[in-house]
Amino acid sequence: MITRMSTLFLRTLREDPADAEVPSHKLLVRAGYVRRVAPGIYSWLPLGLRVLRNIERIVREEMDAIGAQEIHLPALLPKEPYEQTNRWTEYGPNMFRLKDRKGGDYLLGPTHEELFAQTVKGEYNSYRDFPVILYQIQTKYRDEERPRAGILRGREFVMKDSYSFDLDDEGLGESYRRHREAYIRLFDRVGLRYVIVAAESGAMGGSASEEFLAESTTGEDTFVRSTESGFAANVEAVVTPAPEPKPIEDLPAAEVHHTPDTPTIETLVDFLNASEMGRTFTAADTLKNVLVKTRQPGTREWELLGVGVPGDREVDIKRLEAALGPAEVALLEEADFADNPFLAKGYIGPKSLQDNGVRYLVDPRVVTGTAWVTGADKTDHHVVDLVCGRDFTPDGTVEAADVREGDPSPDGQGTLEAARGIEIGHIFQLGRKYTDAISLDALGQDGKPQRVTMGSYGVGVSRLIAAIAEQSHDELGLCWPREVAPADVHVVIAGKDDSVRDGAERIAAELDEAGVRVILDDRGVSPGVKFADAELVGVPTILVVGKGLAKGVVEVKDRATGERTEVAADSAVGHLVGLVRG
Repeated sequence: MITRMSTLFLRTLREDPADAEVPSHKLLVRAGYVRRVAPGIYSWLPLGLRVLRNIERIVREEMDAIGAQEIHLPALLPKEPYEQTNRWTEYGPNMFRLKDRKGGDYLLGPTHEELFAQTVKGEYNSYRDFPVILYQIQTKYRDEERPRAGILRGREFVMKDSYSFDLDDEGLGESYRRHREAYIRLFDRVGLRYVIVAAESGAMGGSASEEFLAESTTGEDTFVRSTESGFAANVEAVVTPAPEPKPIEDLPAAEVHHTPDTPTIETLVDFLNASEMGRTFTAADTLKNVLVKTRQPGTREWELLGVGVPGDREVDIKRLEAALGPAEVALLEEADFADNPFLAKGYIGPKSLQDNGVRYLVDPRVVTGTAWVTGADKTDHHVVDLVCGRDFTPDGTVEAADVREGDPSPDGQGTLEAARGIEIGHIFQLGRKYTDAISLDALGQDGKPQRVTMGSYGVGVSRLIAAIAEQSHDELGLCWPREVAPADVHVVIAGKDDSVRDGAERIAAELDEAGVRVILDDRGVSPGVKFADAELVGVPTILVVGKGLAKGVVEVKDRATGERTEVAADSAVGHLVGLVRG
């Protein structure tokens, strides 16, 4: 069926929406693919829904190809399964919670591990039933504090989530591998440039975890990769290479020095280098102690935590949150310092923290035998040559310091370079976190119950559209890869003569008969408006039927490259069918 612009429910815009920050948001709204209803909530209009359905079709094909079976679970879910896994509280404020008229607690599903596990438990109980992979494509809900960038970070979004159920870890590894390969095929098919990075599991739990990130300067995720190897990781998952411990014998004794007006690392280093110590100090010689407070899900009490990092580093709160999850993390406020007078703001050292029972975690680079300049727990005083393992003993290590370009790659090959990306997929080896919570067992060949192990695998279906738009656009509009585009050919009638209109109608009809998806701009507007809309909408091939038809030629334009080719009108259908079918 030919899509006629004269009857298509479409209104293109010439100006960017006022709230749009990134290209995909601007163009998807201007081209009439989506419309904002509320912050983080969007309607899908006909062209946008076509692209969404094309993505869903590709996802289904790749999931079906690995033997996954599609089901559909409700989005409105009871509280009890999420209480069993403690995620009712662990998810925190990002979960939409509500009560029914009888006072029962429910939620709008942000993800469905619990329900899938319960579903399998209700149907399968023998080793003969496994392995099994189930999936769904469904709307999810997360109460984002700051929804932004259109459909890139919304409160309602379409997601494919699949779950594998295996009898042992070897089977889980195989299910994970099959999903990983399926995702590679999927993202290749939709034309994305992407990287696969090591990732943190976060509230999902589990062990092995990888993210698929579409490379984009507008992405919210920062990742790093080695200049000399295939290593790549989300910054939250980077493991800092720790130096070997050093002997502590014969190291100079720690000395407290009066260091007036030196509450910052910069002022401290300047003061030390102006002193008569006969040594040169850098920020890397100092130990910065940052105080935060943490709170476990479901509790009201905050606990102090000291975090020590080399002074040439900043504490990356996202890395710290990932390391301490699911605990909530916040920086101290003035009232917190007032309530804890042993904290000498700007001059905090390990001693007062440990003397007052404050847990103290340090960067992995702070190993036994390393000597530091750090706070002496007294205003305007620092201690020099405070040795780890001799003068203080941390309670453990934490990955909290920022990761920078030029840092050594954790695999020992090359250095790190940073880039940004959009998370489009995430795969987890969950293990038995959820099956333990609901006692999901299979009766083994020996007649004994065997605990099932799980994997979880997500693709942001609606987010994929925004990611593709971020990578596939120019100053004129969208440039869709053919397999996800709302049509194959956009036919523009560039003339008022009946012969031009008739010729365009004939070509469009023959293309439609040949199975080519056609948009026909048959509106009574100027050719300039039609050309602008064709560029904005972004169908891969534009066919212009205009005055050249009198000479027996039409113009074929490649939307992505801008290349124009004159083609004989009589052979245009064959030419276009060849382009579409590759």
